[in-house]
This record gives sequence, structure tokens and C-alpha cells, in this order.
Amino acid sequence: MSESLTISRTAGRVVILHLTGRLDVQTQQTLLDTARSEQASGTRFLLIDLQGVEMITSAGLAALHNIYKLFTPRQEVDAWESEKHGDLYKSLYFKLAGASANVYYVLNISGFLHNIPIYPSMEEALKSFT
Repeated sequence: MSESLTISRTAGRVVILHLTGRLDVQTQQTLLDTARSEQASGTRFLLIDLQGVEMITSAGLAALHNIYKLFTPRQEVDAWESEKHGDLYKSLYFKLAGASANVYYVLNISGFLHNIPIYPSMEEALKSFT
């Protein structure tokens, strides 16, 4: 892993990836590779703990978007959109928690929070996976 991002894992029905450091062009591939490995090993529900993320750049946002696409079945999104045209789909499988005010701001202004649920605490996020 890159020295500027560390990823630790908590196993369970919902796998949690705890990030510490910067999510940028130098570290985004590490996060993507970790998420792909989780998905390939059968993980269905993924929560990313952003409490330790100091900064996120456009490359980090791209990584989160790719993870959203990896964990969110396209046919489910399409069915939602055809049934509830105009309503925003929120992923049931991929969620975020614990973002600092700065990271939350970047996620919000970039539009990421339209489709990816984010929770202030890990406890709230874990309860949301039903």
C-alpha cells in the first residue's frame, strides 16, 4: 500500500474498509484493488470508513464512483429508474461513514451523495444495512 493511505479491514456481513491518509491519484488504485478483491471474494455489502481521510481529490472521487458501480447491480438501478423515474437511487450495498467536514463538503459539491449514502457515524451506517 502507498505510504499516504492505509487500509484496514473489519470482516462481517458488512465489510468495513477503514481508510487513513489521503485519497488521491497516488492512492486511488490501492483502494480500487482492495475493493475489487473484496467483491471477488464474495463481499456483497461494503462500508468505507472515512474518519481518517485527511483529503480527497478528483482521483479519489473517481475511485469511490468505480466502487459504487462495482457493488451496485446495474439492473437494480435501471429497474429503480424505470419504476420511479426522477427519484434518486441510493445504493443498498455501498455506503460511506465518518467523513470530516472538508471531505463531506467535497463529496457533497461533487454530487456523490446523490447515490451513495453517507452517515455521520459507523454505528448509524452499520444499522442502515438491512
